[in-house]
Amino acid sequence: MEMMGGPVKIKTRVKGKVRPIHGDVLGYNMHFGEQKTKGGIILTNDDGTSRGIYSRWCQVYAKGKENKDPYNEGDWILVSHGRWSRSIIVEDDDLGEVEVRKIDLDEILAWSDEKPDDVNIGN
Repeated sequence: MEMMGGPVKIKTRVKGKVRPIHGDVLGYNMHFGEQKTKGGIILTNDDGTSRGIYSRWCQVYAKGKENKDPYNEGDWILVSHGRWSRSIIVEDDDLGEVEVRKIDLDEILAWSDEKPDDVNIGN
């Protein structure tokens, strides 16, 4: 679709709970703002650039039945930069409208059952 000012991106919308297959993980509430620890340290990835390239926290929306990792739905996972898919919008009965992304399992760096202090939810 093309409109004045350039193309318009249309996101896929799904109603109801979405479940991943096999051992996959779906995440939501991915934080895209500035990422600093309480001590003021900026979390970066291996390349260490200052262009916003760093690992990001998100919540586990769902995980596949074959996934035996210790985190559960609602827990927080830290994912290496860019190791997630584009989002789809899910109209979930419990959570409302959320953006869900498939997470690369090999790039989950850490997990927490509580929201990390340095996370501000929002895009």
